[in-house]
Amino acid sequence: PAALVHRDPERTAESLGRDSAAWRATVGAAVRAGFPLVDTLLAPLSPPKAPFSAARFGAPALLPLTWLARSAFRTPEARAVLAGMAAHSMLDLRAPLTSGYGMMLAVLAHQVGWPVARGGSQALADAMVSRLVEHGGEIVTGHTVRSLNELPPARSILLDLTPRQVVAVAGDRLPAAYRRRLTRFRYGPGVFKMDWALSGPVPWRDPSVASAGTVHLGGTMEEIARSEADVARGRHPERPFVLAVQPSVADPSRAPAGAHVLWAYCHVPNGSDVDMSEAIEAQIERFAPGFRDVVLARHAMGPAALERRNPNLVGGDIGGGSAQAGQFVGRPVYRAHPWATPVDGLYICSASTPPGPSVHGMGGLQAARLALRREERAAARV
Repeated sequence: PAALVHRDPERTAESLGRDSAAWRATVGAAVRAGFPLVDTLLAPLSPPKAPFSAARFGAPALLPLTWLARSAFRTPEARAVLAGMAAHSMLDLRAPLTSGYGMMLAVLAHQVGWPVARGGSQALADAMVSRLVEHGGEIVTGHTVRSLNELPPARSILLDLTPRQVVAVAGDRLPAAYRRRLTRFRYGPGVFKMDWALSGPVPWRDPSVASAGTVHLGGTMEEIARSEADVARGRHPERPFVLAVQPSVADPSRAPAGAHVLWAYCHVPNGSDVDMSEAIEAQIERFAPGFRDVVLARHAMGPAALERRNPNLVGGDIGGGSAQAGQFVGRPVYRAHPWATPVDGLYICSASTPPGPSVHGMGGLQAARLALRREERAAARV
């Protein structure tokens, strides 16, 4: 049987049986704190909008997921739910802060859901480009920028790059000490990603999974933790934790009538060249017997292929760098304003800056706000 997380936190709590009260007291309390808490957690190094809620959230959030799950929850369902969410951090679930990652994703699942863009994720990029063009902006594609010298003069430059690429394009413009700190930035595990065209829906053993947009395939908390621990040690798990998305469940326009699409990935050691296709499909087949019978076509990309498509994905790392405690706020280096480099007007706005990776875009928001404030102060002095 599957454990389901619904938009309604109360419905989720009730489905967890003996752990309903524990869910309400942990994730539910954070949901009730509302968006001020989320804003506080996603806007580091600024005055908290919800200091008391943040303190209450922070106490368990600092713990390893395995410790919190065993101490706060009794059912394998509740423990597995949090483990699957915490595993998005790509960390060993025995590491500090992993509880915080899991709880935060659970809170967002209740507050805003985990949506997909109607018509495909390209629609999101198209909407942002359209908005920029409306304001007089210009998008230039198909050109690899290898040096800042190639860019036209500008008061502010925001680099949506990881530290390795920042060093490559900025070169000697960066002070030597800062450049050395960037080169010591640690990257996390990579991913092996697959896409499928399906003749019909995934034949889940538990039919309730058919309505889920995102599916975590890993079994119990112990199994998920074992898989992530293997990756953290540089090993390839025999039964990898698989993160799958069924976009055509929410958006039928993604596939012809009656057909479906599915994509998924598992974590692998950074730079891995091991083909995980069979392991991923075996894990899906475990929970959906007959899955291979509905596969019309498949496409796989390992870390090297992902990095060729997007050089920011160093070694297949989709998180812009390791999420370990040392880089939680020190992304990419420890500075009062980590989005700003020592070079006047040069900023970093990627997932390698606080608050780290996800689809929130907060690294870009923080960098843009900082650049605007500094430009306004400079204009006022003139």
